[in-house]
Amino acid sequence: MSEVYAARRTRLRDYCNAGGSAAALVSRPANVRYLAGAAPHGAVLLLGRTEEQDLLVCAGPAADRPAPERPDEALRVHTLPGADGGDPAVEAARLAEGQDADSLAVEEHHLTVSRHRALGSVAPRLRLAGLGSAVEQLRVVKDEEEISCLRIGAEIADQALGELLESILVGRTERHLALELERRLVDHGADGPAFPTSVATGPNSGRPGHRPTDRRVEEGDFLSVCLGATYRGYRCEIGRTFVIGTAPADWQIELYDLVFAAQRAGRESLVPGAACRDVDRAARQVLDSAGYTEGLTLLTGHGVGLEIDEDPQLSPAAMGKLDACVPVTVEPGVHLPGRGGVRIDDTLVVRPEADGGPELLTITTKELLAL
Repeated sequence: MSEVYAARRTRLRDYCNAGGSAAALVSRPANVRYLAGAAPHGAVLLLGRTEEQDLLVCAGPAADRPAPERPDEALRVHTLPGADGGDPAVEAARLAEGQDADSLAVEEHHLTVSRHRALGSVAPRLRLAGLGSAVEQLRVVKDEEEISCLRIGAEIADQALGELLESILVGRTERHLALELERRLVDHGADGPAFPTSVATGPNSGRPGHRPTDRRVEEGDFLSVCLGATYRGYRCEIGRTFVIGTAPADWQIELYDLVFAAQRAGRESLVPGAACRDVDRAARQVLDSAGYTEGLTLLTGHGVGLEIDEDPQLSPAAMGKLDACVPVTVEPGVHLPGRGGVRIDDTLVVRPEADGGPELLTITTKELLAL
């Protein structure tokens, strides 16, 4: 993997050089991990004029960490002296000035104002420039090793959800079911949950981002579950809706079929070159035409990777087009206040038709099951 991380750093170096910056300071943890292989707490990456000048600046020893959290072995590590550690970003600016850099591109969207001022104070000869979202843009298209991690994470999430569906659900609280799902994720090999697990029952079902409560599962409820696994730092997402204990009512079948149709339309739109807003429109149109214009979520899906919410965004105002090997979610839903609702959420990888079209990573059935 050392060659992979070195190649990523080279791409960023070329970008910085083209923009007139001799060095770059990467401080956002997911970006540090992408370029260095690991992101020890508080660590920053100093990207120098040459590969030999690249440094991972840490507050404490990186070698003491478990193997998956250790950085690229080809990357030099600089550990701050002293027990209190200090600020690795400030130390990196000092080191950059010592490398005779005249400018330093920084992630202004991540640094606080006071931290930014501290950089200028410790290295007054450095011209501080903005790095923008350069690293985030590099992260959008995944290599096959990254997609493999997402695929394994999706398998773990499918396993955890499948086991829960085989257990007795009536009478158990949303909170208890969410905790059980997160335990099952770890049992099956996940680093942990990709985000706080959402379990929503009855009138809570279908709400995006619902935080589990002490409400107990009842016969006839819709049950919406949204969970994800983190595997080697990569995060996937799956969401399903079921009916508890009895045959679904007519209104539940009608609503479920509608959301399923919207989700299918979004999935089928995932082709290289498709405009992100067109994917959103394909799913949203199905719901709009049925009269559910009000209360729809702000976006139909988003990218996933080292973070659960990455670019691209599949929303009405989204700019740009999809590339091959971009993993995204498609997650339309409808919530009816006081009654409940439906959410269906998959993680897929954009693939050309010649390769079989979009690759579905989360494979738990989307049939409306009565549990």
